Amino acid sequence: MATTRGNVRGTRADGVSVFRGIPYATAPVGPDRFRPPRPPERWQGVRATDAFGPTAPRAPYPGGIAEIFPERTVPGTGYLNLNVWTPAPDAAGLPVMVWIHGGAFTNGSGAEAAYDGSAFARDGVVAVSFNYRLGVEGFGLFPDAPANLGLLDQIAALEWVRDNIAHFGGDPANVTVFGESAGAMSVCTLLSMPRARGLFHRAAAQSGAGSTVVDPVDAATVTGVLAQRLGTEPTAAALGRVPVAALLEAQAAVAKEAMAEPDPAVWGERIAGGSLPLPFAPVVDGNLVPARPVDAIAAGAGGDVDLLIGTNSDEYRLLLVANGLLAHVTEERLDGHLSRAGLDPGAVRVYATSCRSDHPGDILAAVITDQAYRIPAYRVAEARANAPARTFGYEFAWRTPVLGGGLGACHALEIGFVFDTLTALEGLVGADAPRELATAMHDAWIRFATTGDPGWTQWNPRTRHIMRFDQPTPAVIEDPGSATRLLWEKAPV
Repeated sequence: MATTRGNVRGTRADGVSVFRGIPYATAPVGPDRFRPPRPPERWQGVRATDAFGPTAPRAPYPGGIAEIFPERTVPGTGYLNLNVWTPAPDAAGLPVMVWIHGGAFTNGSGAEAAYDGSAFARDGVVAVSFNYRLGVEGFGLFPDAPANLGLLDQIAALEWVRDNIAHFGGDPANVTVFGESAGAMSVCTLLSMPRARGLFHRAAAQSGAGSTVVDPVDAATVTGVLAQRLGTEPTAAALGRVPVAALLEAQAAVAKEAMAEPDPAVWGERIAGGSLPLPFAPVVDGNLVPARPVDAIAAGAGGDVDLLIGTNSDEYRLLLVANGLLAHVTEERLDGHLSRAGLDPGAVRVYATSCRSDHPGDILAAVITDQAYRIPAYRVAEARANAPARTFGYEFAWRTPVLGGGLGACHALEIGFVFDTLTALEGLVGADAPRELATAMHDAWIRFATTGDPGWTQWNPRTRHIMRFDQPTPAVIEDPGSATRLLWEKAPV
């Protein structure tokens, strides 16, 4: 199979051809460690692409999350690579779906079993997944290097798709970019960026929206604290000399501290006061990312791209339950959180009714699910109210029986249903997850990628129609509910 840099040979089984580990950029090491991605060198002969390529360096997920999401690690430096699943390399004009993995911009890869694109290829779609730089190497802010190298990697992968996917049966004029969590935040950021215009034609954002970006002041603070812990200067040149293992260890410690209770004397009052959604994430640098994505979208960016956006019903329960924290949430902590959100004590009763529980941990999980996931997604949908392209909303509501049912319809639970890879996520979905629900969701994503219409009523600011994926059958519902409305009025735009 031909690409612009050389020929590749993949594998074929069960009617699907797979090409793994195709480089879309040079290895980001040595002088390229903190530089924009460059096209790979041309190769002679036929390159074997029968195994996943190297994965980006990252520390393990913290606590119980690592048990639920064991990560596949492939050593090597050439980790700016991608994977293609196609039903017929000699076909033409097939819809293309490009997956951006999640992992809080510090974890994940395109090689995870849950992201296997075989079911998409089986159903007539060319599927692509890829890796990008993570953590400070992808999203640090330096005086001597470009910001948002991880986003530049994503753009380079999409440019590879534009230039090569026709050789794999795909239509470069019908590309859907989709992602979950940090991948969905990336989707919304790309939607807002002039540099990414024309590289995709539809977009789907699962459990991530357009407000999770980092102010340059905060990004510089994070890089400065990290450099201080490593005993070096906060420059790309200095951090480029730090061994990868040492950088990852310090990065994990800094991220944990920044997201817990940062010391104002170290982090400053802004971050200590809660201005940092994630320590490593796209930076509003005024160049590649000229504004907050939700603001750029409201101003018309990406208005010609159809969007499918939604969340899971119980997103934040993953972090509280998997790490054993939910039972330890006290009424005092809940009251403090509600106060910071601008809600009076009466909100406890509204949320308790909504989540059918009086436990402070259950209520806190519901509030943060609204704050961090559901309302930001609705804000993006609202921002597109006058866009010429269509917007569709969804909610995934099926509750997993894993961990005694305590996870509910938690973060990342929908992935196996979208990809139809339930067996790969058995540790999260259980052994008897409903296959008919996976079929319904998987088919909806394919319809959206093929036609721009997943099969239900478009979003509008008055009725807020969304499709709720639950058992026994998915159904269109209106309105987010009284608890969400209560917080929506208080949440910053």
